[in-house]
Amino acid sequence: MPSKQIDTAAHALADLRDRGVIYDGCTVMVGGFGLCGIPEHLIIALRDTGVKELTCISNNAGVDDWGLGLLLQTRQIKKMISSYVGENAIFEKQFLDKELEVEFNPQGTLAERIRAGGAGIPAFYTATGFGTLVAEGKETRTMTPPKYHAKANRPEAGSMQRDFVLETGLYADLALVKAHRADRFGNLIYNKTARNFNPMMATAAAFTVAEVDEIVDTGELDADRVHTPGAFVDRVVETVSEKRIEQRTVSG
Repeated sequence: MPSKQIDTAAHALADLRDRGVIYDGCTVMVGGFGLCGIPEHLIIALRDTGVKELTCISNNAGVDDWGLGLLLQTRQIKKMISSYVGENAIFEKQFLDKELEVEFNPQGTLAERIRAGGAGIPAFYTATGFGTLVAEGKETRTMTPPKYHAKANRPEAGSMQRDFVLETGLYADLALVKAHRADRFGNLIYNKTARNFNPMMATAAAFTVAEVDEIVDTGELDADRVHTPGAFVDRVVETVSEKRIEQRTVSG
C-alpha cells in the first residue's frame, strides 16, 4: 500500500498549482474550531503558494496573526463562508470596507452543508434561520418535520407543520484538516474539540491534505477508533503544533 506521507507542509502543497488542484479563485475548506484543531502549518504553506481570490469555508477566520488571519493579511481571501468571525480585526476592517465578501451561516447549518457536500447531497431543508436575514433570497417550504409524521394523522394532533429554508451542500477544491494521529495510508484520529469540522471537511473536497501530530505505520491504528478513513485523504504531513490561545483570562 503506497504511503501518503509528505515530509513538510510546504512540500504537501508545492505541486498543487501545477496539478490544477489550487488556482486563483479556487475554494478551500479549512478545519478547526477557533484556534483548536486548525491546520496551522498548511495554512502558512497555502499562503506561500501565492494563490489568491480564494473562497475559504471555515467555522472562523482565525485571529489577526494566526490561522486564516495570515491569509487575510496578504489579501489572498476574496470570500469567507463562515459562522463565527469575532476574533479578527483584519476581517472586520476588510468586511466593513467592502473588500471581503462574507456568507454567514448558523454554525449547525454550516456543519450540515459541509457534511451534505461530502455525502453528495446537493441541498436540504432546515428550520434554522427561517424568517431571518439568513433566509433572504432562498427557497422556503412548509412541511411536517419527520419526527411528527407518525403522530400527524391523529385527529387531536392539529397542525404540526413548520417552515423551512433550503440550504445547499458545500464542496471544495481543497480541504486542509488537522488530526492527532494518522497512519501512512491517511486514516485519521482526531483529538477532542479538533473533531469539529475536520472530519466532515475531509470528505467534502476533491483533494484533502491532513496535518497531524503523529504518523505511525499502516495497521498500527485501532480500526475502531479511526474517524476519517484514509480513502478520503490524499496526503498527510507530521508537524509540531504551537497550540495558541484566542483569549486569555484570569480569575479574580
